[in-house]
Amino acid sequence: MRNAARAPAARPDAGPAPWDLAVVGAGPAGMTAAVAAADAGCRVAVLDLGERPGGQYWRWGPVTGDGRYHHGWPAFTALLRQFTAHQAAGRIGYSPGHAVFHVEPPAIDDAGSGHFRVHAVAHDRRRDYAAVQARAVVVATGAYDRQLPVPGWTLPGVMAAGAAQALLKGSGVVAGRRVVVAGAGPFLLPVAAGLAGAGATVVAVVEAGQPLDYLRRPAGLAGSWRKLPEAGGYLAGLARRRVPVLRRHAVIAAHGDGRLRSVTVARIDAAWAVVPGTERALDADVLAAGYGFIPQVELLGEAGARLVAGAGPGALAALAGPDQQTTVPGLFAAGETTGVGGADLARIEGAAAGRAAARHAGHPVAAAGRGSRRERQARASLTRFAAVMESVHAVQPGWTTWPDAETVICRCEEVTLGELRTAISLGADDTRSAKLLSRPGMGWCQGRMCGHAVSAIVAAAGGRPDGPGDVAGRPLAQPVPLRVLAALAGGSADGDPAGPVE
Repeated sequence: MRNAARAPAARPDAGPAPWDLAVVGAGPAGMTAAVAAADAGCRVAVLDLGERPGGQYWRWGPVTGDGRYHHGWPAFTALLRQFTAHQAAGRIGYSPGHAVFHVEPPAIDDAGSGHFRVHAVAHDRRRDYAAVQARAVVVATGAYDRQLPVPGWTLPGVMAAGAAQALLKGSGVVAGRRVVVAGAGPFLLPVAAGLAGAGATVVAVVEAGQPLDYLRRPAGLAGSWRKLPEAGGYLAGLARRRVPVLRRHAVIAAHGDGRLRSVTVARIDAAWAVVPGTERALDADVLAAGYGFIPQVELLGEAGARLVAGAGPGALAALAGPDQQTTVPGLFAAGETTGVGGADLARIEGAAAGRAAARHAGHPVAAAGRGSRRERQARASLTRFAAVMESVHAVQPGWTTWPDAETVICRCEEVTLGELRTAISLGADDTRSAKLLSRPGMGWCQGRMCGHAVSAIVAAAGGRPDGPGDVAGRPLAQPVPLRVLAALAGGSADGDPAGPVE
């Protein structure tokens, strides 16, 4: 790496149990929470699915460790220095490659004095069992791309917009030569600008919403006006490269013979129904699509935290107070798990969660001062902006008319729209009954790719508003090897590891 901060090494000796705090996720919210708690004197175990701290937002690697293709890189390097310093001092134990599948709260009679138990599968290849005990837990697992199925979306060359950006950020790899970036939301702009800057020909940015609607909501932009110049910078860069930005348009089909060759773009109305006669083809070898983000709240839901309707149809978010504590004492949520609001808001929430978790664990935390007042003001303005952003780019029900009967809705189980409609005709009126009758959501991704699409299609068939899917009610938040479950059931893996197992 050139001019890059070094990744913290995994800590092989986690020390005595229990930890003061366990943090799940090492993105902007998780890293900030860990540093804030460590600043207060806590011993913090950080378990992360990734191999380097930074999460999806700062997904850096050996090729891009100098900050290329990254936004807010100075903030990350400063945070990483703090994180690494606490790790070297023994206050943070960092465990990459850990997929946390369950957060077990203390027993009811242990309220206020018991310990959480965090269960994980460690390492992609070995798939070992790992567990930590902690007085408090911060869940900062972020979000994942919302995908809308269209004919041909299973072709090689069709990927999530986040995947295209991850390739660029983490490895400096451009996903293809001719790229169409499509979907809804401001995230499309940095993806397109990054790909264009790295040498790809961005054929078009296809935005289903109407970004000019931001100007109709000036109150929601108060305190966040700097977001507009940021977006303007991306648009100016795309304009210099003559990349068209098609507003109120959508990619409604992908075509190819073994891989993507072209896409069909059409104008859509305010409900996202296709305007007849506006369809046209664009040649492309990559379609990078994303329609916003879905909070990843499975761990919180299964731990008993109350979930509420989040931003966007079918999405759930954790209900949290000003200190980020959920309805389960000692369990905190930060970042996108409480609603999608971006990295700046995630860091503010992470700091609040880390301080509050430290207090819960019995560590004194300084009283709020001027900095906290500024922090509250920033949080309020960013939260307002997030609400405006969601209203402008909200997914509308008309998209359910884009797929045809042969369109695969669930990629893992290869369930088509026709098969899903058959299940609906047999009486499936929610995602759970649709899954029982036609298997969507029963594959490796556990409904993350298709769950919200299935929910929308079932709701549209019944003529009612879209509701949340059932992914948050599952007992396991990640795929777990049967041998790990068998060992847990038999008691042979029920020891008390002192910390993250490497």
